[in-house]
Amino acid sequence: MSSTLQSRWWSWGFRSAVMLYFILLIVFPILGIYGHSLSSGWGTFVENITEPLAWKAVLLTVKLAVISMIVNVLVGTMAGWVLIRYRFPGRRLLNSLVDLPFALPTAVAGLMILLLLGPQSVVGQWAERLGFTILFHQPAIVISMVFVTFPFVIRAVQPLLEEMDASEEEAAYTLGATKARTFLRVILPAMIPGITSGAMLAFSRALAEFGAVVLVAGNIPGKTLIASVYIFGEIESDNVTGATAVSVILLTLSLLILWLVNQQARRKGV
Repeated sequence: MSSTLQSRWWSWGFRSAVMLYFILLIVFPILGIYGHSLSSGWGTFVENITEPLAWKAVLLTVKLAVISMIVNVLVGTMAGWVLIRYRFPGRRLLNSLVDLPFALPTAVAGLMILLLLGPQSVVGQWAERLGFTILFHQPAIVISMVFVTFPFVIRAVQPLLEEMDASEEEAAYTLGATKARTFLRVILPAMIPGITSGAMLAFSRALAEFGAVVLVAGNIPGKTLIASVYIFGEIESDNVTGATAVSVILLTLSLLILWLVNQQARRKGV
């Protein structure tokens, strides 16, 4: 009896510690952002989120995040397919490098992109000869977003490909289906849940990216000023309320996306 009681106490203690950690690390900061954004009243909050510069920054961020998400869906799906279905020298190394954006500090990633696309680089000089500049323009921002969100789609697709029953493909081939038709009718539908969840997570992550973007983004409203850089500028200008108001927009979008991902996982029985 005492052993059962002790086990219950240990279980209660672990659950309480996890809940306390969750509340202190996640819930309180989120509530703090919402609370501070409304600290000067509802009217000030509405004024801050309807500020033209703020809306331009948010809309530009959403647009570039969507572009980076589409790139990740296309490239990430192909990369996940190749890493699972093909065997070639260096495959394990390449597979391990997929997680590099997770381990690499985002500021270092931004510096890498800055050196790669800068005017002194081969790519930068080649672009200038063609009459355009990559750095401090939207392409550089998209490249930064794609880099930091690259693993999401790949890591979401790979388990689905590994668990896929090979007999379904064999049956399709036996019935005379081509490789392309088999991929579209058999393989792709099985990959769709992973592609969708990975795409949504990549989009959510790209929305608030700062470290990799700040070094390569510009400061032109509507063209190169994205939301995270705008928030940083508002904090530098001692307008914390305005910064938190824009942060609430990004945070709400991210929470909504996370809810959608969880709903999808529940429908699939994950």
